[in-house]
Amino acid sequence: MKVYVLRLGHRVSRDKRITTHVGLIARALGADGIVLSGERDESVVKSLRKVVELWGGPFEISYVDDWLGFMRRAKGEGWEIIHLTVYGLPIQDVIDEIRRSGKDKLVVVGASKVPGIVYQMADWNVAVSSQPHSECGSLAVFLDRLFQGKELEKEFKNWKLKVIPQARGKKVVKAEEEGTQA
Repeated sequence: MKVYVLRLGHRVSRDKRITTHVGLIARALGADGIVLSGERDESVVKSLRKVVELWGGPFEISYVDDWLGFMRRAKGEGWEIIHLTVYGLPIQDVIDEIRRSGKDKLVVVGASKVPGIVYQMADWNVAVSSQPHSECGSLAVFLDRLFQGKELEKEFKNWKLKVIPQARGKKVVKAEEEGTQA
């Protein structure tokens, strides 16, 4: 099962940091890639590509002008569309069924006001909470529940930097120091 995140409606003046965080969360928590839409922002693409270059992948980053056409193509190819929205069904009530389907998934995360067509096209409108919250938080919770925590053990390939977990302090190794890569 492939999982891609569609960041809908990015606005350069407002969303640069949050969109970057959506991409970081998607990568770190098991998604295969992010597709950006809205205003083209090469600084976000460059930041995310730099993270993949240094910390490993695979993780794809792309941009689409026509997000609706992209969603229609994904749906036509049998992908399941999951729209994360405060107005959707509670995640705890639907996540098992979403996971069991085994279909490739396009997880839609809005920036600006999400058009009604997204709610209609979605196979699942999913709420992580019925309270105001961040799209970053909802994406993190959704991916963790989807992958049942297994994404936390993912080994990234072709890394140049890697954190070595420890109780105190910070330890980051460089690939050439370790002699091998994941």
